[in-house]
Amino acid sequence: MLNLNFDKMDGLVPAIIQDKETRKVLMLGFMNQEAYAKTVETGKVTFFSRTKNRLWTKGEESGNFLHVVSIKADCDDDTLLIEVHPVGPVCHTGTDTCWGEKNEEPVMFIKELQDFIDKRHEEMPEGSYTTSLFESGINKIAQKVGEEAVETVIEATNGTNDRLIYESSDLLYHLIVMLTSKGYRIEDLARELQERHSATWKKH
Repeated sequence: MLNLNFDKMDGLVPAIIQDKETRKVLMLGFMNQEAYAKTVETGKVTFFSRTKNRLWTKGEESGNFLHVVSIKADCDDDTLLIEVHPVGPVCHTGTDTCWGEKNEEPVMFIKELQDFIDKRHEEMPEGSYTTSLFESGINKIAQKVGEEAVETVIEATNGTNDRLIYESSDLLYHLIVMLTSKGYRIEDLARELQERHSATWKKH
């Protein structure tokens, strides 16, 4: 339980709700101490409704619950950031967010894919293609990355756009497998590219 300051807003603190996967801000609500305690206890976001003057668990009528992943307080301990896995649309109007946005960020699936490949590497379940790649060893994995790179180039120069996307996806998948086998993640490439984007970066 966090030591929150409920005094600044007459017993309430704002709670910003963010999708853990897409990073989209979904809504803003308010919690009193009881709502916060119930959220922690049940793992489902519960607010204090100022209009109904009672506790209100998001989804209690619609079934569109907000399953808690993490709860963080800001530097003044008077505002919450709650990461969730939402079930269905969040807004009562039927939209994904209370700002009318679609709760989509396809590029974030790459991180989800990385997590999935990490899990495959850890558990090595039988019958999995990813498992078979890890079992084949780094030389075979690297060879596969090379083959997918060649196929991607062929589609870029003499193929179709649909096949280019298809082969590029194969290349990216096998690249993540290779990184994982060497103890790295796709985020390591993101950090490297971020450093290169800096005005002070110099080529090694």
